[in-house]
Amino acid sequence: MQAGNRFYSKESDLPSRVPIFPLSGALLLPGGQLPLNIFEPRYLKMIDDAIADDRIIGMIQPSLDGRLREDGEPELCRVGCLGRITSLSESGDGRYLLALSGIVRFRLLEELETRLPYRSCRIAVFSGDLDQAERSPKIDRDGLLTVFRRYLEANQLEADWDSIRKADDETLVSALCMMIAPSGAPERQALLEAEDLSARTDTLIAITEMALVDDDEDGGPRTLQ
Repeated sequence: MQAGNRFYSKESDLPSRVPIFPLSGALLLPGGQLPLNIFEPRYLKMIDDAIADDRIIGMIQPSLDGRLREDGEPELCRVGCLGRITSLSESGDGRYLLALSGIVRFRLLEELETRLPYRSCRIAVFSGDLDQAERSPKIDRDGLLTVFRRYLEANQLEADWDSIRKADDETLVSALCMMIAPSGAPERQALLEAEDLSARTDTLIAITEMALVDDDEDGGPRTLQ
């Protein structure tokens, strides 16, 4: 798996302890891109530390049931995705604007005690995400493009179909997950936790079709993002 200038081919290429950025509704997938606008002081510190180290942070959603720890911080989902900071700019008003490139999914093993202002966890990566053969099974590409066309029509949008047809399966699925997946945290977590690329494709088709049916029953299109 390539992220920016780095290649990651085995578990030992990746840290076992990472800073964690909990963000509801965020979806970062292996091979995908996630733009972030960082402004909270604790996360500005996290980005500074990551840039000084290996540029890797863990994106994860807060627990879907809304549970909180005793200190008021949210409990976390058990699966997230490691991302490498591949671009960063300063806004001039104290914010960082950055892009994360998805590397590999991880399972949260335990949260670590730290004096730092941000959270840190011990993790185990999904090694299959680093294996090209394992992460690239045959997908229902025709079904995916059909539901994408319906999404565009429902929202009166257009797309660069020439680029879409040329995109490889992994790039296409990751891009469409970011573009057309409903913004609900459970749906996005389901996409992240799908077993492989084929299962993620089927999940995206199913949840998008359900959202489009809901639109029809409500009497008109709504934006799914």
